[in-house]
Amino acid sequence: MPEDTKEFQELFRELSGYEKKGVYIELEGKPASPTQIVQAHMLREDSGYMRDYVLNEKGDLKALYFNHIEKEQ
Repeated sequence: MPEDTKEFQELFRELSGYEKKGVYIELEGKPASPTQIVQAHMLREDSGYMRDYVLNEKGDLKALYFNHIEKEQ
C-alpha cells in the first residue's frame, strides 16, 4: 500500500472518530465530513492545511477547523 494511501486512511479514521464524538469539523469556513477533508488533502499535493483545535471549558475538543496554507518554496 502506498505511504500516502495509508496516511489518508489514518486521517479518515481519526476524523471519523472525532465526528462520532460530536466534534464539529470545518474546512475553509464550511462544515465538512471526514471524506471531504481527506479528498481536499489528496487534491492539494503542493500545499496543505493547518488545523485549529477549539476546546470547551472542560478542555475537551469541541471543534476542528482546517484552513488552507501554501507551502514555502
